[in-house]
Amino acid sequence: MKLIVGLGNPGREYAGTRHNVGFEVLDQLAMKLGLVFNPADFDRTARTSFEGLTIDGPATFASGQQERVFLLKPMTYMNLSGRSVQAAKAFYQLSNADLIVALDDIALPCGAIRLRAAGSTGGHNGLRDLERALGTSSYARLRVGIDSPPPRAPQKDYVLGRFSEEQRKRLSPAIDRAAEALLMWIENGIQPAMNRFNAEEKNEEKKVADKRPKSEI
Repeated sequence: MKLIVGLGNPGREYAGTRHNVGFEVLDQLAMKLGLVFNPADFDRTARTSFEGLTIDGPATFASGQQERVFLLKPMTYMNLSGRSVQAAKAFYQLSNADLIVALDDIALPCGAIRLRAAGSTGGHNGLRDLERALGTSSYARLRVGIDSPPPRAPQKDYVLGRFSEEQRKRLSPAIDRAAEALLMWIENGIQPAMNRFNAEEKNEEKKVADKRPKSEI
């Protein structure tokens, strides 16, 4: 089994906010797998457990390979995400190699994605609590850029705010790429996924930079 976690905050007031990008990535991945996050739709196996909204099912690839996947959106609020993830990981006796976490990142441009096999929390409260609960930072993560806050804007207000129209235009294709990256991670592991998607992101960044006037560089 592969455990795929999207970080965010529960409740309608947080839907569509920058801090909930992890939830959006899981929604897109679930759609690609033919699954639906809806706790009232028990025919599709969606449910709440491990203090989170969960759904599981098979992921079948063209090669014939099949993996069981367990998707988890912690409902504990961002700062307490670790206890939900730790409970699911312990129950299914999963290794760190079977876990990946999707989250927002203010250090990346909006619309960029980045895969890492391990790393620091980067000041992200969700990752900080995961590291506390799991006792390690050695698990894969998929970061989705949301831009850095404007000057003098409080970071908390920024991440809990909603995307501008221009940001949303850049974010929508990134959500789809992130879901595709997760599918590749499920099938092949973190290194092949990093090799492909991180390289593609660098090429896109170079194309954008090449189009900018030299006065802006």
